[in-house]
Amino acid sequence: MSCIFLCSDHHFSHSNLLTFTNKDGSRVREFESVEQMDETMVENHNRVVSPKDKVYFLGDVAFTKKHLAIVARLNGEKVLIKGNHDQENLSEYHKYFKDVRGTHQFSGLIFSHVPIHPDSLGRWSANIHGHLHTNEVMLHDKPDPRYLSVCMERISYTPITLEAVHKMVKNRLEASS
Repeated sequence: MSCIFLCSDHHFSHSNLLTFTNKDGSRVREFESVEQMDETMVENHNRVVSPKDKVYFLGDVAFTKKHLAIVARLNGEKVLIKGNHDQENLSEYHKYFKDVRGTHQFSGLIFSHVPIHPDSLGRWSANIHGHLHTNEVMLHDKPDPRYLSVCMERISYTPITLEAVHKMVKNRLEASS
């Protein structure tokens, strides 16, 4: 039986990402090199995703078509929700992804790269997104439970199942009410 997975913001081979820091000064990604980062993400992906599984990549896969080729090493039927750094021609993405979209609605959720505006959330229970890396969408000085980031840093550099996403959203929403 196949599963559905989600992930975002791989930034394959983006060396400058290794210099980014959080507000407390800690590094956003604790890898010694982009090669180590890339290989960790490939290994983690293929450890949990089978060739028959479906994977939604919520943007910012790689900056260049040269580095986009890493996606060919990843298991699963892949769908890309384009991110702000996914700037190649569509033909480049179609080499590695079955479909390329701006957003995707599924199972009461909306998938996007950048979090959607709160006023647009009415028809979905939550927005599964990327873009923010270690930051969160806030509501009254607390994380907004309607938003769930699947950026690599937030999911241990390993794609997360749709089932786990549903549980997390349910728990977040129940804890906030």
